[in-house]
Amino acid sequence: MSANPAARRLRERLDRPELLVVPGVTGALHGRLAEHAGMEAIFVTGAGIANTEFGWPDLGLVTMSETVEMAGRIVRAVDLPAIVDADTGYGNHLNVMRTVEELERLGAAAIMLEDQRAPKRCGHFAGKEVVETREMVEKLVAAGRARQDPATIIVARTDAIATEGLERALERAAAYVRAGADVIFVEAPRDEAELAAIPAAVDVPTVVNIVEGGATPLLPGAQLEVLGFRIAFFANVALRVAAASVLDAFRELRAERTTNGLLDRMLSWQDRQALVGLDEWTALEAAIAEDARAIADGRADRAAQVKAAIAEDARGRG
Repeated sequence: MSANPAARRLRERLDRPELLVVPGVTGALHGRLAEHAGMEAIFVTGAGIANTEFGWPDLGLVTMSETVEMAGRIVRAVDLPAIVDADTGYGNHLNVMRTVEELERLGAAAIMLEDQRAPKRCGHFAGKEVVETREMVEKLVAAGRARQDPATIIVARTDAIATEGLERALERAAAYVRAGADVIFVEAPRDEAELAAIPAAVDVPTVVNIVEGGATPLLPGAQLEVLGFRIAFFANVALRVAAASVLDAFRELRAERTTNGLLDRMLSWQDRQALVGLDEWTALEAAIAEDARAIADGRADRAAQVKAAIAEDARGRG
């Protein structure tokens, strides 16, 4: 029995043929926005964390502990299944074991590992290198050993199209399935024919990564579904739309020295507070204060009820 309901829901969703559209998020607020928009899952994007949290390019500069910290904040903020980008696993197969343990502990529904050689880089950058197939297979076997919850999904990504061509990339994909990968992600196919070849090559769900301006054609979701893809990442949409909007707002603020012209482009004050759960926190604050007053006034019956409720909450979290 799975201890992670989100992982179980994601597995069940992948049993359906309809394309699962997954936006990339880089922080808890974007995670909540995805949830409020009705998305079914989120992708905690490594490139997005590098860009937004550190102002760095996607060149493998973010560490495992930094990824775990950021992913943990996002997972705690939402009830959606989170697919977490774990880059190369941050080392060899033993490092992969620790990475999987840490991400599974925080509640990741799926963990993505890739076969690039360190320092890794964005899948749509030039200059990538990949490790030997056997080294990536070792990492996937290690990930399977480290996984404690059978529902946790292991996504194996290969960047070999750019370095070895499509045929070799598909051979790697098949080897990664044999090593225990639940989902296959062949990064940066260059045309529709290469896209079509990927789902046909393996008998597990496949991912396509839509990067506007990158190597992969921008096909509509309906067409990707017909080709056989189960998941489409839109890893950059939140980052790039938000960055463009904020840049425009800052330029207008600098020029006009007022935000009056920006009011209709802002999240309202009320919507902002609703998004971050202000009413729930306020109600919790009041309930705790009321419990404390009752206990301080010597109401033994209320004290017993509070202790029982706290114990029940602790059992639920356990």
